[in-house]
Amino acid sequence: MKFAGKYELESQSNYEEFLEAIDLVNAKTEHKVVTEVVQDGNDFTWTQSIPNWSWTNKFTVGQECELLTMKNIKFKALVTLENGKLSIPFPQYLFTAEIIDDKLVMTCVTPGEKGVTFRRVNKRI
Repeated sequence: MKFAGKYELESQSNYEEFLEAIDLVNAKTEHKVVTEVVQDGNDFTWTQSIPNWSWTNKFTVGQECELLTMKNIKFKALVTLENGKLSIPFPQYLFTAEIIDDKLVMTCVTPGEKGVTFRRVNKRI
């Protein structure tokens, strides 16, 4: 599955609840989000940008990689790709991404009985 491209936020659900669940309560939620994915085989550079802030992770599918959280905290995780779905276990949530109808669909799920599922749909630009 090819993820490479530049995408713009089309819709999202449960973003504020997700930010609360990962203790980012002061984060701005109303902004234009652009996601750029550079893919060379199993090597990825994944950047999300909003005005005055960007966040980049470089990783290789099938390997344990050093990554950054949105809070700029380093962690290591095994990045997997199964059935066209990219998965990264962040410390506070499971991140998945897949291409559905030429749109980048990202989902973040926090653990536990009161877990929050945040979903973002991005259209290709």
